[in-house]
Amino acid sequence: MTLSPHTPSAPAADGSTGVPDRPFDTVLVANRGEIACRVIRSVRALGLRSVAVYSDADAGARHVLEADLAVRIGGAAPAESYLSIPAVVEACRRTGAGAVHPGYGFLSENAAFAEALDEAGIVFIGPSVHALGIMGDKIRSKNHVAGFQVPIVPGIAEPGLTDEALLAAADVVGFPLLIKPSAGGGGKGMHAVHHSEDLPEVLVTARRVAARAFGDDTLFLERLIERPRHIEVQVLADGHGNVIHLGERECSLQRRHQKVIEEAPSALLDAATRRRIGEAACSAARSVDYTGAGTVEFLVSDAAPDEFFFMEMNTRLQVEHPVTELVTGVDLVAWQIRIAAGEELSLRQEDIVLTGHAVEARVYAEDPEAGFLPSTGTVVALGEPAGEGIRVDSSLLNGGTVSSSYDPMLAKVIAWGADRRQALDRLDAALADTVVLGVDTNIEYLRLLVTDDDVRAGRLDTTMIERKLPDLTFRRVAGEDLALAAVLLVEAEPVVPGGSPWHRADGFRLGTPRPRAITLEVGSVTETVLLQGAEHGWIATIGETRVHLEVVGNGVILDGIRSPRSFAVDSDTVWLGDAGWSARVRRPSRRELLDAALARISREDGAADPLVRSPMPGTVVSVSVEDGATVQVGDVLLAVEAMKMEHQLTAAVSGVVRLSLKPGDLVRAQQVVASIDAPDPAPDQTASPAEQPTEGNAA
Repeated sequence: MTLSPHTPSAPAADGSTGVPDRPFDTVLVANRGEIACRVIRSVRALGLRSVAVYSDADAGARHVLEADLAVRIGGAAPAESYLSIPAVVEACRRTGAGAVHPGYGFLSENAAFAEALDEAGIVFIGPSVHALGIMGDKIRSKNHVAGFQVPIVPGIAEPGLTDEALLAAADVVGFPLLIKPSAGGGGKGMHAVHHSEDLPEVLVTARRVAARAFGDDTLFLERLIERPRHIEVQVLADGHGNVIHLGERECSLQRRHQKVIEEAPSALLDAATRRRIGEAACSAARSVDYTGAGTVEFLVSDAAPDEFFFMEMNTRLQVEHPVTELVTGVDLVAWQIRIAAGEELSLRQEDIVLTGHAVEARVYAEDPEAGFLPSTGTVVALGEPAGEGIRVDSSLLNGGTVSSSYDPMLAKVIAWGADRRQALDRLDAALADTVVLGVDTNIEYLRLLVTDDDVRAGRLDTTMIERKLPDLTFRRVAGEDLALAAVLLVEAEPVVPGGSPWHRADGFRLGTPRPRAITLEVGSVTETVLLQGAEHGWIATIGETRVHLEVVGNGVILDGIRSPRSFAVDSDTVWLGDAGWSARVRRPSRRELLDAALARISREDGAADPLVRSPMPGTVVSVSVEDGATVQVGDVLLAVEAMKMEHQLTAAVSGVVRLSLKPGDLVRAQQVVASIDAPDPAPDQTASPAEQPTEGNAA
């Protein structure tokens, strides 16, 4: 257990101060990352003591440093730490925490966790076990709210549905349809099916994903409303019968059912619809005697915006809660704590006024150009934006580690403006000022979305990103980028003492200095940069491109013009950044270059690689073939999961597969996980009779 300085009490964002007659003075935050940091801010603003919990992977994490106390609760795997109810309860006992804020994800909607806290005499900063039980089950919640005049999407939602029952009901529900896990959240495990013949196979995958992610493989079906809008309503309810809503959030910009950019309010709804959908959300909350902050999610038809359908109620804080806070001025976390302490809401519905517009973008450690594969590593350069109307909720630290064990979200960049256009402009500028080097991020992708014409015009739906993604143009590493990388690597080389020309690696020779050839790797492509020293800086030649480049302190001068670049050198890798764009450029070793050359010689030009490599670090979650089996091109060999993303690895060639991995094994990025040998040639059927095998005794 570590102790850090305590911050004095400060007013909450909506003007409230400490919690009167509070039944607890210490709040443990049972989460990690940016949400743990966010909750700690409000805990301390209320004059309470904050406790962080951490796994082995998070020992030096930002939330650990920002809390008053920090307690280790287990290993890196979530099941050993953040999902361990006994470990969290024991941490409360050790620190004297009288209340627990669960954040979102992990145990935030776990009824067994709330029960365990209640048995230990600890306040759960969230709704009752009753509300968790009903709203935490998507099937039960849909059937429940339908009885309170809340409209629901057509479908079949019953407990314990088998695959056979779902297949039988599918034609009644109608195609296209959506398979959803009953215990799910955040879009995890949802699968769209457009044709009946695809449903049996997708059901198998959906059950496996649901069981692994939520410990419950119960599924249900819903009619898929094509081109829908995802609108959610924030509610607050106290233990004295008061329920209010704080307007809606537009969350239609999604990829694979995961929200990417959110805003408040929605540009789609008029005042009358806003009032009706808000009343429906409050009805859903009242139906379970809800207390605390919650979100009721609706599907709204883009073609008929006055129609909306209940999807689910999230019985916790949402990732996108900052946009509501910015347009209402209400600190939702502070009110969660105050309500849990028994305080009555001092806000009434007429007090809630939406002022201006706010937009949030989620910064993830992922590579959009590589199918959004998650990225891990160490943050080697960090710069977070600031300025009027800008808020950043972040877990990032310079030198901090991004682990494969957890969700890839690193930070949220949020902008407020007097109107939607100003908010979008400010968000774009803030993203351009965001620097995260050391891991791949989606910042450039976010800027492309924020500046898209349809997004600017408010023409949104939940399938929009999937349609636009193939046409998005990402910036490529150019010749001047390679030149900068080469110069940075050369200038970072250790200086050999003594000054002997025989110990220098700069191409020394009598007469005109020989240019140095620096081979660089960007993805799977290698390029050679020729470097020659100049009076100031270097002359770099890459093919037909010639650049005069000088690195001065933290700046770069390209052909006499100062360029606003960010960069960092980490061993053999250079990270480059520019207005939200970033790239890694690596200098392969001589051994790697030789091995690659030999591998090219051993197979024909254009032939597929028989070695199967994992594109990301992670855990093997399934193996589909046995060692020695014969496989065809495209067959799934195994699946690797990292940061809640599953990636299936397939055979690029046909042949006999060789692998020794099993579920649970850890793999590194680019590790060879399988190899495929060419099949043995078939016997030659044209051999002469003397060469043919004979039966019996030839004599």
